[in-house]
This record gives sequence, structure tokens and C-alpha cells, in this order.
Amino acid sequence: MRLTFSTEAAPKAIGPYSQVVVYGGVAYLSGQIPIDPGTNQIVDGDIAAQTERVLENLKAVLQACGASLESVLKTTVFLRDMSDFPKMNEVYGRYFPTQPPSRSTVQAARLPRDVSVEIDCIAAVL
Repeated sequence: MRLTFSTEAAPKAIGPYSQVVVYGGVAYLSGQIPIDPGTNQIVDGDIAAQTERVLENLKAVLQACGASLESVLKTTVFLRDMSDFPKMNEVYGRYFPTQPPSRSTVQAARLPRDVSVEIDCIAAVL
């Protein structure tokens, strides 16, 4: 059975998509950008601050569907500028300190709302 979940602890979808779809015990999370769910505004700050907000948003969506950062299997990181990779990677590493998921990182010409980073993920539902 296909289920969708959403949470007020992460930004609302800004289009016709779900925050997360769970099917067969696997959660497929839509990409999160650095929007503060309390203000619905993009967070101020550099790539580190934006990456932290994105990962907090993903964490909230994961919790809403019964998963967690520890159950993430794969992430895709989209960066506006690949020179931001070291700072993004330092923050990312704090969220996945042991047994990190597999990951792809790509530079994108343009991201929604002109943010610097977007991350999506696939996770096991525990």
C-alpha cells in the first residue's frame, strides 16, 4: 500500500507533490530546501546554515513517516556551486556520523527559490 505523510515541522510542499511517499517499507522523500517551517522563509546564512536547515527539515519528515536519519539509505545533494562542497560536507557529516548512507552530489544550474542546496533521500521505515 502506498502512503503519503506530511508534517508541519517541515516546509509545506510548494507544488503538487508529497513531502514523503512510503511504499513497501521504504520512504521516498522529496527534496528539501532551506526554508524555516516556522516562518516559511529561506534561512539567512552561508551554505553551512542552509545545509543544517535542509537536514533538520529532512529529519522532521523522516520522523513523520516512522523513519530516522539512521535509517537513510541514499541521499542526493544538489548544490548551486560545487565549491560549497567542503562546508556542506562538514555539516552533512555531523548528521550522519556513523554508517553514512550512499550519496550522490551534483551541481545544479538553478534550484527552487534560488537556494544554495537541496537534498532528497530514500530511507527504510523501521
